[in-house]
Amino acid sequence: MRKRKFKKKIYKKDYKYKSKLVTYFVNNLMKNGKKNLAYKIFYNALNIINNKINDINPLIIFKKSLKNIAPKKLIKNKKIGGSNYNIPIEINKKKQIYISIKWLILYAKKRKEKTMSNKLANEIIAAYNGLGDAIKKRNNIYKIAESNKAFKNL
Repeated sequence: MRKRKFKKKIYKKDYKYKSKLVTYFVNNLMKNGKKNLAYKIFYNALNIINNKINDINPLIIFKKSLKNIAPKKLIKNKKIGGSNYNIPIEINKKKQIYISIKWLILYAKKRKEKTMSNKLANEIIAAYNGLGDAIKKRNNIYKIAESNKAFKNL
């Protein structure tokens, strides 16, 4: 049987910052195919960040916050002999970026501000400063991975 080769998805650069990462983030933020609305939310969030932190480019803050959220290890459940074990696994760079974007959007939605732009901006700033729910999630996974380090070779 032959292996299928999947085409790598190529993302175009966004029109304002000329970054493929921004396009990738907006595609994950988008709901029901409303990409223009997702771009509007993201750019408003970066404008809010720019107003709060004047001396640094908001795109650099966004990239640094994603880097802070990105987990190096994940937990995988494995059933061995009738009991479940949490096994820590190393993940590659693409998966790290994907997971950090998903967590950033998820915990921005759970915030209690009024608009999604405010929620996203405040979550990005919190992640940039090493705070926020997305950072807590990463730290909890690290604790579980550290406590189950013995099961790594299973």
